[in-house]
Amino acid sequence: MSLSKQLYIIIAFIFLMIFTGNFIISVKNTKEYLEIESITKAQDTATSLGMGLKSLLKDKEDPEIETIIKAISNRGFYKEIRLVDAYFTINETELIRASADLDDSLWKISNLKTDASFGNIEKITSDADISNQLSKLENEEIELNEEIEIEEDIYSYNPSEEYKNGGKITFSFTATNENGSKVDTSANLSINKIIAKATRDVKFDYIPSWFISMIPINLEEQNSEISNGWKTTAIIYVSANPGDAYAKLYDQVKGGLIYAIVAFIISMLILFIFVQYILKPLKRIEKLANNIAVGKFGTITELPWTSEIKSVAIAMNDMSTKIEAIINKLNRNLENSTKQLSQDELTKLSLKQSFETDMKNMFIHKSSGYIFVIKIFDLATFAKAHTNKEVNSFIKEFANILKNTTIDNKKAVAYRFFGSEFTLIAEKFSYEDAIKYTKILQDNLEKLTSKFDKKDIAHIGATPFNPIGTIPEMLQSANEAYEKATLIGTNEAYLRDSNDLSRDMESWRDLIFDIIDNSKFKVKYIGDATLLNQSDELVMQEAFTSACDKDGIDIPIGTFVSIAEKYEKIIDFDKKVVNKVIDYIKSEKVNHDISINLSLESINNTAFIAWLERTILQNKKIASQLVFSITAYAVAKDMGKFKFFADEMHQCGAKIIIKRFESKFIPLDNIKDFNLDYIRLARDYTCNICNDTSKQNFVESLQELSTLLNIKVFAENVIEEEDLEIIKSYNLYGASR
Repeated sequence: MSLSKQLYIIIAFIFLMIFTGNFIISVKNTKEYLEIESITKAQDTATSLGMGLKSLLKDKEDPEIETIIKAISNRGFYKEIRLVDAYFTINETELIRASADLDDSLWKISNLKTDASFGNIEKITSDADISNQLSKLENEEIELNEEIEIEEDIYSYNPSEEYKNGGKITFSFTATNENGSKVDTSANLSINKIIAKATRDVKFDYIPSWFISMIPINLEEQNSEISNGWKTTAIIYVSANPGDAYAKLYDQVKGGLIYAIVAFIISMLILFIFVQYILKPLKRIEKLANNIAVGKFGTITELPWTSEIKSVAIAMNDMSTKIEAIINKLNRNLENSTKQLSQDELTKLSLKQSFETDMKNMFIHKSSGYIFVIKIFDLATFAKAHTNKEVNSFIKEFANILKNTTIDNKKAVAYRFFGSEFTLIAEKFSYEDAIKYTKILQDNLEKLTSKFDKKDIAHIGATPFNPIGTIPEMLQSANEAYEKATLIGTNEAYLRDSNDLSRDMESWRDLIFDIIDNSKFKVKYIGDATLLNQSDELVMQEAFTSACDKDGIDIPIGTFVSIAEKYEKIIDFDKKVVNKVIDYIKSEKVNHDISINLSLESINNTAFIAWLERTILQNKKIASQLVFSITAYAVAKDMGKFKFFADEMHQCGAKIIIKRFESKFIPLDNIKDFNLDYIRLARDYTCNICNDTSKQNFVESLQELSTLLNIKVFAENVIEEEDLEIIKSYNLYGASR
């Protein structure tokens, strides 16, 4: 197949994909807009109509009510408008008029009742009755000569289930006239739930039925309550007519399709001319060059016939192959080094570094679960009485039990901290799951008793994952549970439940809101990073925020950020930190870079990104000194959004750094896609690097890869001089002490 045909197919496919995506989004947005517009209009009508009818509902039989509703309905926008009685009321006049036994004299009703099959009747206490009762309580004197207005009694009818929507109801009562004569009589009243109603047919004049069935428009019925004082007297319901919405949506879809067809034909004609007469022999070379620039390495298999272009194509193929081989080798070295650094040689379990990494990942995803601490009891005594091979065999089988124990298809991840100390992360375990899992684990460990002639195997302590805690706090809590388990007895376990969490979330919320709203935090500038050459020039500092609780105790920054994210205050916090850093750079005339830590919630928020772009452009002179820092485990949560954020910041002149870089979070193949300025290694990779060849191989390989991708690498918190000398030998850009 020729290049031109390939390009035509590719362009047609891309055009179709882009158009389809934009078309679907456009139709979806238009549909949602029309739904919101129609629902909003219906709600506004219900509200205004409710206010207009409020004064008329003193007499629910008033014909003007139905006249108004029909007048509104005749506008055509509404499918149905109905006024529904919130509760049934009956006054004395209605009962007297409905009775065949009473004349036009002045009658007073008493002993009103109805059959239980219809429901029951209650007298409604009038405002005057309430006022008189209050006056008696306050011992107010009532003037004898004061004219007391006799008000008509009103009764509330509570229908039975059978008559909940009204019907023909019979009421019996005793009527007494002004002369004192009494008449036992009854009245039949027709009670209707719907006071007034107007409906219109839904018409679709020119809209195809398939279009209506393909794109359903759901217009929910809106309502407004009409109240008399504190009590709801009626409810007005308004349903919008979807006919107008479908007409507008259909016109928009038809216009979009016509435009797409015309645009596609014109685009293909332009592409044909361009490919045939100008760029046909160079297109493949350009594509290869672009791929190499973004770290995608390939070769041109069909070489051009023109000798000059053919020579360029061969050179590009050679360059692509060599660079790909170098990067692949570096990636393999990094993967091997990472594996050696994170895995215990004997048990093949992950080490403490991986435990902390996985805990950070749980913080990111706001997970739940349990953290277990398990220690082999008195391993030293067992080792003295057995050979190394037997001890290693015991530890391996112990580790295999931790790895393979499951409940209900749920499995905990095991880690080995030290010789006899192990931990487990049981993600998404409930308290009941943790108890059940512990019982199974104890039973499995009991099997080692007879096999290795060791009665005391291990104790187990567990604590629930605390999303607002820190890793050291949770390990301490699990160790405290372990200590309690040792007091219970041999091979026992102790589990904390969620009630053991130390902080009350509401008090945390109030504290964090107060700190952020009133800027009760400080920004310190720490982690002085200098160049790793003879000049030792200061090139970067980290803006570190600190805040205290009501007792003046520092709040762990991880806890602070977690709670701020939970209550959606983190964006406000990040904005204030950015402003403080900018003011510091300008007021102190700082010349080096300042890294500013941002949360994932902020870089995922388009409004925050827009605000940040405006702020940077307003401070264009210092834009290159602003280095926005995101942790590797935060980047891993959504690499696509991070790349978008990094591109936006580069367009404004700012820089990007990934701190606490660990290859477990970010695959090495993805580094080239981010267009990073800096990487700051996690301190575990450089601590005691002078005595660890695996760490040396990892750092060396990462530095070589970063050099090819034009990324500068920092080492974090290097303490020992021997470690610093090793780092310098690998030509890292800078380090903090």
